[in-house]
Amino acid sequence: MLQTPFYDPSKTYYENWEEGPFGAFTDGVVLPVGEPRFDFLGMKLSYPLGIPAGPLLNAKFVKAALDKGFNVPIQKTVRSRVRESNQWPNILGADIEGDLTLEQAERPIVVRNEYKEPLSITNSFGNPSYEPEVWMKDLRECVAHAKPGQLVVCSFEGTKWEGFSPDDYVQDWVNGAQMIKDTGVKVVETNFSCPNEGATSLLCFDVPKVEFITSAIKNKIGDTKLVIKIAYFGQDELRGLVKEVGAVVDGFAAINTIPAPVVNPDGTQALPGAHRVKSGICGHAVKWAGLDMTRRLKALREEFGMKYAIVGSGGVTVPKDFKEYRDAGADVVMSATGSMWNPYLAKEIKEAYPDA
Repeated sequence: MLQTPFYDPSKTYYENWEEGPFGAFTDGVVLPVGEPRFDFLGMKLSYPLGIPAGPLLNAKFVKAALDKGFNVPIQKTVRSRVRESNQWPNILGADIEGDLTLEQAERPIVVRNEYKEPLSITNSFGNPSYEPEVWMKDLRECVAHAKPGQLVVCSFEGTKWEGFSPDDYVQDWVNGAQMIKDTGVKVVETNFSCPNEGATSLLCFDVPKVEFITSAIKNKIGDTKLVIKIAYFGQDELRGLVKEVGAVVDGFAAINTIPAPVVNPDGTQALPGAHRVKSGICGHAVKWAGLDMTRRLKALREEFGMKYAIVGSGGVTVPKDFKEYRDAGADVVMSATGSMWNPYLAKEIKEAYPDA
């Protein structure tokens, strides 16, 4: 049964920032963390479950996630400079039966302000950001709030601006990772699954650029762990990425969303703005893709003799989804859509699978 979501789709991004979180995330109940016993990137977690970059807008959201047992919360993607959010609406329910295959994602998906199980949604924010002074303060608060066995992560995206050079762009990624490190965060996630930043639409598909940027970041942040967020890859393309950067990065997080054209029930464009004809689909309909990427990342890790961690996400809405990801090889499992509409999902998962 869907509960009141902790991010309110009927409100703007900025209203959620100021007023949220909502629902049971604000009930004041703090769940016990448990003994740290699971290994992740050289650290100990009490349980390998978190919320990916997306719905956790600021310290209020991240601290609430920690209190509800999501032990690896990732603060929503931040930038080195202010970026406005896409126009409301930003989240809508998606009418999808079964899996959203790549072929189906070429055709329009009907979306509406209704949410039903099995839950799939579209989200379109454009990775907005407040200035670094704001989000760095938030991160310091979150790191201080985390208990032993919990790990706060933050996602970063490089930003292009008028008159920038290619070197400026790479340096922006490097500087952002360092700013996150300076807050005390021990794991930086770079969001390479963002649109319109690479030679082939998504930056993560531009392997030479990813290798160049990740190497520059690692040279700067040293022992601080670096996880890169990627989209769904074809077999050969994923092999090429892992071969080039699998020994540079400390982990891969997959997947983000599957992009598809989104329309209102009458067939008109659902999201205002020329750049928003397509929007990312997440939730139940993309679980197949996240599981497939997890299995392939595990197989490639074994084949190449690498040690990177695997962060699996996509469609984790009920406890058995978590178990499927763990069985597929995920070191940590993430739930965004599922956790938004069920703030006690972590409790349910831990009760169902105490040994993960």
